[in-house]
Amino acid sequence: MNTQLIAMGFALVVGMSLSALSITEAKTHLTPSTIQEVDPQTLKELLSTFEQAEQAMQARDLDGIMALYSNEYLYHGLKKPDIRKIWSQLFEHYKELESVHTFSVIRTIGGSGGRLTAEITCTGVIWGTSKETTLRAPIDSWYEEIHYLRKEKGRWRITGNMGGESEPVLQFGVAPHPLF
Repeated sequence: MNTQLIAMGFALVVGMSLSALSITEAKTHLTPSTIQEVDPQTLKELLSTFEQAEQAMQARDLDGIMALYSNEYLYHGLKKPDIRKIWSQLFEHYKELESVHTFSVIRTIGGSGGRLTAEITCTGVIWGTSKETTLRAPIDSWYEEIHYLRKEKGRWRITGNMGGESEPVLQFGVAPHPLF
């Protein structure tokens, strides 16, 4: 019973947040208090990466979305082929996919001699409509998760964990967020 109440509460809060957005607004948001420690061009490129992900997701373009992942992707033991399988299954079982990302911190680290990496602290959700039940439901959600992207061959790519090493297995009740 408690699990159902929590799920309903979460769906209500996220649903109210989504209903407040107009159709013309971007699905990636910067708040007035977002900490931006990047130059304007880098910010534009990073936001463009998330816009490309949204477009590929809505178009059900598996190759397009996978092009945004680094070949070195690693997150809680999941590698790029694992993420491809997850996206393939999502496209198979859900339609009308969409996401909302609200960034609270955007910064870069490394560079000059190292590999330039972006850390983006984000709260968000991916919604979809089940093909089997036709119910609209959150598929993935996250709070203050850090998205890591690395500049590779002139393009920002999702890398998973910082440094490419897998984090320890999460404790029961804590779900990983592998998709972005």
